[in-house]
Amino acid sequence: MPHNTPLIGTIAMGLGLAFLLGLLGQRLRLPPIVGYLMAGVIVGPFTPGYVADQELASELAEIGIILLMFGVGLHFSLKDLLSVRAIAIPGAIGQIVVATLLGMALAWALGWSLGAGLVFGLALSVASTVVLLRALQERRQIDSEKGRIAVGWLIVEDLAMVVTLVLLPPLAGVLGGVSPAENGGFALSLGLSPLWATLGVTAVKVGLFVGLMLILGRKIIPMVLHYVAHTGSRELFRLGVLAIALGVAYGSAKLFGVSFALGAFFAGMVLAESPLATQAAKETLPLRDAFAVLFFVSVGMLFDPMILVEHPVTVLATFFIITLGKSAAAFLIVRAFGHGQSVALTISASLAQIGEFSFILIVLGVNLDLVPVEARDLVVAGAILSIVANPLAFRLIDWLETRGTAPKAPDLYEVPVVEEPARLPATKQSGHAVLIGAGRVGALISARLAEAGIAHLIVEESEDRAAAARARGIETFQGEAATMLDLVNLPGARLVIAAIPDAFEAGHLVESARAANPGLRILARAHDDEGMRYLKGLGADEVLIGEEELAVAMSRNVLAAEHAAVELTSSEMTAAEPPAASPAA
Repeated sequence: MPHNTPLIGTIAMGLGLAFLLGLLGQRLRLPPIVGYLMAGVIVGPFTPGYVADQELASELAEIGIILLMFGVGLHFSLKDLLSVRAIAIPGAIGQIVVATLLGMALAWALGWSLGAGLVFGLALSVASTVVLLRALQERRQIDSEKGRIAVGWLIVEDLAMVVTLVLLPPLAGVLGGVSPAENGGFALSLGLSPLWATLGVTAVKVGLFVGLMLILGRKIIPMVLHYVAHTGSRELFRLGVLAIALGVAYGSAKLFGVSFALGAFFAGMVLAESPLATQAAKETLPLRDAFAVLFFVSVGMLFDPMILVEHPVTVLATFFIITLGKSAAAFLIVRAFGHGQSVALTISASLAQIGEFSFILIVLGVNLDLVPVEARDLVVAGAILSIVANPLAFRLIDWLETRGTAPKAPDLYEVPVVEEPARLPATKQSGHAVLIGAGRVGALISARLAEAGIAHLIVEESEDRAAAARARGIETFQGEAATMLDLVNLPGARLVIAAIPDAFEAGHLVESARAANPGLRILARAHDDEGMRYLKGLGADEVLIGEEELAVAMSRNVLAAEHAAVELTSSEMTAAEPPAASPAA
């Protein structure tokens, strides 16, 4: 008997098609996101065949956003947030104003009302949480200055959209739509006093939530996870992390009216001060990635391909507002605040797309009769096109910076900045060792190499670890290891040590190093036999498994102690024996 299981069907079809089309996109050298979006179009209501449950897909995508923002919060302290407030607050507000005005201009050209133009412009002004964070994570820039500014900018945009979603219903009648009272909602006059009352209540709720998280949450959440960690159950720890992330996000939305994303971000941020933050991030990673894919599938389900045929010029205009208008505004604002051109380019590319808040806002506008249905289709089309184009924008920036051809701004804006890793000159060392990763394991290896007088250099993604290595006098290249290999003279090296824990990432590095120098000796680390076989298959000469090496060291220690004890016992027994009688006696 067939079962009515829309949830299972939505997950199975969404992830299955996303996997196949993402793999195809990867083979065609396209961003996997393109495949995820096309999977959504295929299972959406505007194409023939199987149609997934759109509401369920949207809720599943929301879980991905919650886990993603929780993970970002784990790497983003309150100090980081406050450090970028001088640029994030005016920058986000300035960009929202510019994008909104551009959207209103397009709406005016289409003959829409002023209220419709305002809602449409606001929908084009806010960037997607998932897309922005995915881009920063792929480039390992969340912990960098660029990443902190972009995330801070995003938080300000989210807060602005929360206020907008609260104020839009009471203002709908004034803007030419249907007020909540006329629409069957709660009765509310549209005078100045109710408006300010609504704004005041919103400010109080958000302030109360932030205050509770920073005062009570900073104590309670780490304390709960520490207690769970002491039980020794990894399963309970993983469950506790997920319960905190989802519970705080849901509670913040229901009790304080803030977004799920913002609630999850603050939950992660207050936990970031705990030593368990890194482990908590690892436990949420698999689910976060899976549900983030469902977000892109849910976006694709909203897309009606006919909009490209019926209104191609309007779609292009919307796309250019999102990618060029917003980017130009962000670039000029960042430069005006004295930041370097590399930071400005990265922020511009990060924000040149729209996503989840845009959909929520435009759907609310349609429900309030503020904007025509065509506006929703334009926003969805603009979102998909901008999401597809976003990775290409980052590649263009990399190409410009690598070749040093990025356009120069006036010297008035130049400030001293740390030189970008991609622009560093290649090493002049030869016959050296290349150490990839300067974490706990890598730092110990570097110290032993230095003690033995073995010349080596380090490749490290973390700015703090790279700075610590340079302080020890070691030549260090800071950035993603895959982009640094052409700078470390692999053909002239004698040894490569991949000290990073991720076998998948290490595999690409091992393969590249072996191709660059077939005679190179390559050492790597793995967590299990499968990882060891994988790395050896790609060219590693020797792969060490941490648990096995620990067992060997402990066994050696035990055997050495037992041997010493046996020798001591033997010597004691010898000393206790009476001296043998001499033959003369």
